[in-house]
This record gives sequence, C-alpha cells and structure tokens, in this order.
Amino acid sequence: MTASDARALATRLATLDPDALAAVFDARRIAPNTSWTDFFDAADALLDPAQLSRALADVSDLEAAALRDAVDADAAVTPGLRAGLVSRALSDEEGRPYAAVAAALGGASPVESPVIFEGGPESDAASAERAFDAVASLADILHVATRTPLGRIGSGALGAGDRRRLVEAGAAATSDAADTLVAIAAESGLLAGSERNWSVTESGTAWLGIRTVERWIEVARRLRDRLPAALRNASGGWRDPSQWPGAYPFDPAWPDRVRRLAAMLTQWAVLTPAGTTPQWAAGLAAGKDADVAALRSLLPHEVDKVYLQNDLTAIAPGPLEPQLDQRLRTTARRESRAQAATYRFTADTIGAAFAGGETSASLTAFLSELSLTGVPQPLAYEIERAAARHGTLRVGVDRLGYTRVSGDRDLLDAINVDQALRPLGLVTDGDDLVTRTSADTTFWMLSDARYPVLAVDADGAPRAPGRHEVTESAAPEPTASDRYRPLIETLRASLSDDADAAWLERELDQAVRTRATIEITVRMPDGSSRDVTLEAAGLGGGRLRGRDRAADVERTLPLSSIVSVRPV
Repeated sequence: MTASDARALATRLATLDPDALAAVFDARRIAPNTSWTDFFDAADALLDPAQLSRALADVSDLEAAALRDAVDADAAVTPGLRAGLVSRALSDEEGRPYAAVAAALGGASPVESPVIFEGGPESDAASAERAFDAVASLADILHVATRTPLGRIGSGALGAGDRRRLVEAGAAATSDAADTLVAIAAESGLLAGSERNWSVTESGTAWLGIRTVERWIEVARRLRDRLPAALRNASGGWRDPSQWPGAYPFDPAWPDRVRRLAAMLTQWAVLTPAGTTPQWAAGLAAGKDADVAALRSLLPHEVDKVYLQNDLTAIAPGPLEPQLDQRLRTTARRESRAQAATYRFTADTIGAAFAGGETSASLTAFLSELSLTGVPQPLAYEIERAAARHGTLRVGVDRLGYTRVSGDRDLLDAINVDQALRPLGLVTDGDDLVTRTSADTTFWMLSDARYPVLAVDADGAPRAPGRHEVTESAAPEPTASDRYRPLIETLRASLSDDADAAWLERELDQAVRTRATIEITVRMPDGSSRDVTLEAAGLGGGRLRGRDRAADVERTLPLSSIVSVRPV
C-alpha cells in the first residue's frame, strides 16, 4: 500500500454519501462494529493485505483478468467491469487498480476448478420428464414438512433421519436427491430454516396450490435470479455453464458451492446432466422466460377426477391437479406417485381430516365432486364412523390460561399413561387433564397420536388450529445503511476543513509510533524550502520532535512549517 493510494481512497470515501459508503463497506464485508475513527483508518484497512486477500474471494474471473491487464499495461480497467471494482474500493474512480490490490492479486493462487457436469446429453422430452419428477418430489417434501418440520443439522443440511424418511416415503429417489431438493426449496423461499428445523413458508404453501408447469417456472426463475453475480450475464440470464467452475478463482469455498448450484439446477432440469440447457428453458438462460407451451406439451396431462374404490382407495388416471391433490392428501394417504397415483383412506387419515377442519358434509361433498364413480358405501360408512368418533376429546384454554383436555374417561386414562405424550406434562384436574403447553401443540400431539380430538375456543365452539405456520420472514433484514450508520457517523464526525493538514498529522503520528526515519520538507521564514531527515520521536502541541541524524541534534519543528513527509 502506498501513502498516495491510502490518501486518495480516504478522500474518495469522505466524498461519498452515507448510502454509497455503506454499500462499499457491505461489499467488502466490513464488520459494522469496527473501531475506525476516521476515513484514513478506513482507507488503511481496505487496502490492508489481509483484508484484500479476503476481498479477492468475491472477484470474478473476468474482473481478475481485467485487473491483471490493467496492472500489466499501467492503465485503467475496461469500462464494462470498472464500476464493480470501484464500488468495492479495488480501483480508483478512473479504474486504475490500487498498488496494494495489484500486490494482493500477484500473490494470490487460484483454486482448482472442479468438475461439475459429468453426465451425457438428453432430449428435451427427457428433461421435461425430469422436471415433472422434480416438481412432484418437491411437492411431496413440502407436504411432509407441512405436517412435521424437517430436521436441520448444524451445517444447514437435512438431518439423516429425515433423509431416510423422505426416501422411504418415495418423495426422493436417494438421500442426495433429498438434500438437493431441500436446498432448492430453501434457495427459492419455499422452506425456511431455523436452528433445528426446515419449515414451509407462506410462499411454499401458496406454491403447493398452483399447477405443475407454473410450479416449475416459479422455482426455476427464483434459482436463476439468485445465482452469484459472476455466473450471470448482462441480459439477466447466465453465462455458459462450462465457465462456472472458474468463476471465482480465489474463493476457497467456491468449488463446493458451484457443485451444489450445479446439482440444484440439474435436479430441477434447468440444466441437463451435461450442463446444457433444454430448448424449452433457453429463455431463462437469456434472461427471459421459459417456453411454457413447449414445456406443457411434453408433460403428462393433469386430471381433475379420480375413481373411488370399494377397498377405500382412490385411483387418479393421471397426475391429479395440484389443488385437488393437496386437499385429497389431507384425508387419504398417497401410496404411489406414478402417473396413475393411488390414495388410501383409513380411519386415521379421515380422523386427521376432521382434525384439520373438515366435516362429514364438507368431506362427502368434496369426494362426490372429485369422483367419477360416486362415494362407495364402505367409504361413506368410514366417514360416518369417524365423524361420530371425532370430538370425543376436546382441547381448549380454560379461564386460568391452562390448556384443558376433557371428554371420554377411558381415553383420558389412556392419554395419562401414554409415554409418547409425556412431554406435554399433563396432570389430572378433576375429571380433566391440564397442561401449561399451548392448546395448538397439545391438540396436534394428541391428533398425531391418533386420538379423536377436537379443538375448541373459549366459548366451546369448534375451531381449526393452524399447524407449523411460518411467516415469509420474521423481520426484514436491516439495510446496509442501517447497519453501518453508527460507523459512518463516527467517520463523518472526524472530517476537518483542512484535509491536507489532517493527513500530514496522521503520517507524522505513524512515523512517531514506529520511530521511523523520515525526510521532511520545511518551509523557511523567507519562503524557501529545506529538506531535513529526522528520526521521529514525539508529536504534540502542534510540534514534531526528532533527532537530526546529519547534525546529531534534537530538533523541534512546528507542524505549520512542514510541507510534506516521505519515508527514507
């Protein structure tokens, strides 16, 4: 780092408005609580070799090449890439790389580019089939997560138990596919991660209610729009995927990250296993939309009717429309996911539908409308029996704020000794059981344990409790301007009317701290100038003290007489 570079950068930073300054600090990942006191501190830190080494991780391959060309030619970076480098304080406003940046770039070793595509080419029809399977699998995963959030380990990946569960349920072909699908859902905002769980978001719930093609398009667009900047092209699409492995040559985490990105886009059929783009998805690569008509023509036709059988099954003669599939799943368990899917009704699944808010009348009306064969007598009988049994237990909040479980005495006795329900902490209170656990949690634990439970409000009227509801985001993330406001206020408070004097005093202070030998140009009373070489010893009261090595005497010079300072 040269003094002139640091001074020029400090001067530029001081001229930026607070939002632009916050953007620079954010781009360079500066900690908002850093202890800088003025813009000279900021410039020194931004040009520090260690900080620049970290900053190079965000430099793309194109930017790195442009920086090298500019350094070799002692010229400015080409205009197309200049703005990004200026905005990260890696070059001055004219696009000339700072000397410290050139040094950091020269000493940096590129990471090894990974192999991210190893498959062969495939037809557009085969890609469309993979897209259909991916949408169906992700829908299955969201349905599972709607009932019970998925486990999340410390790294953010899906827990091993849930990977197994999703594979066994047929929601994913392999454990790796389950991991990738959950990553797709998280990247596209359909799942939200907490410390221990993945839960369905409001966007995820809405996504389950739209048709297959629209499901695919929405996720594909979100995945594209969240690609790292170095993978995007000027039109808003993406660069040739063959260039992706080397897109961030100095980021040690990039090889793993780009493998995950390639796996997600391949799993979602945005890319083929060979890294090419299906023709019907070419618009996405160009920053536009996919060819919806072409994709729809390659997908199986969705149906809106099923055959209800006497053996308590429903058979869909093709992929069932998502809205119908979503509701049917609340009252039946899907047994196969082939194009002719099979759903099975049981006392437990019908009871769960009642727990979720269905009634005998609403369920019968839905199935009558859905069925090509009417509602068979065995199924109608099972619905009537479940309706009669439903509500044998009631869960609500009493006047003291406790959750109270009341109803059939034999069932209450069974609950009281049910080891699976011990976490509720239920205790006997007269003829009822009470707990401090919330009414909704108590309700769903009893429902999952297959007890015929009904949720009621304070007046005893039935209600349908929500389950694992997730808001789109708990709170908006503070903007860069908000996060850096205290730091920026400190820096701007340090500004003085005489920037040259402030810089000079800073250089002298650093020389004193390191006992450096410096060459000083002093303005004499007659207007002439004289150079003096001193070993800096002290600074205070508007004067510099130091030993003149040539004359071997101690000198004290007023700062107002010092014109410039240079290291020896």
